[in-house]
Amino acid sequence: MTVPILYSLRQCPYAMRSRLAILHAGQAVILRDIDMNNKPDDMLAISPKGTVPVLDLGDGTVIDESLDVMIWALTQSDPNNLLYSHDSEQLPAMRELIQRHDLEFVGALQRYRAASRYHDNNKTECRDKCCEWLVPIEQKLSEHAYIMGEQPSLVDYAMLPFIRQFSRVDKRWYAQAPFPRLRAWLINHYNDPTFSKVMVSHPKWKKNDEPILFGGHPN
Repeated sequence: MTVPILYSLRQCPYAMRSRLAILHAGQAVILRDIDMNNKPDDMLAISPKGTVPVLDLGDGTVIDESLDVMIWALTQSDPNNLLYSHDSEQLPAMRELIQRHDLEFVGALQRYRAASRYHDNNKTECRDKCCEWLVPIEQKLSEHAYIMGEQPSLVDYAMLPFIRQFSRVDKRWYAQAPFPRLRAWLINHYNDPTFSKVMVSHPKWKKNDEPILFGGHPN
């Protein structure tokens, strides 16, 4: 049986969400952490756009969108029911929410991070745009422990890397921001051993390196 190959990057939020799903699925992959300044020809040959994650299933199938990697992994195995398979309406609703998050919140987050980095005068305005998205998330977390319900779902792990980035732009402001439930939600994820496994640093992959096996054991 061919073990899929995952091209990844430790700090990339899109790659991070894919690794989270792969671990929760107990799906074994060969992990190749890449140098974005020296992208491997093997990856570019199967995904010319040159972004991570890229999942090569070894049968000619290549998945190079992070949400699709997540859903592929959890379709193989979903011991924690992150897809909420008990309700057929949940997955379309989750996909729609994540796609809006990726368009609206991630765009605002990128502008907020840039404004902070370059000390632009519009930093507060950019942050407020992020907060417009996070207010309903805070409301959801006041109703149940996770974004979609009392149990974690695909949505939590898809949003986690980006909300983590948001929390780190201005730590002093974030610590007293009107998002107490979001802060508790984030700390809860940090305390999950799965998150620690995702954040382990691996050497940048070079051709002929020994394979690094990632995942393979469901929680």
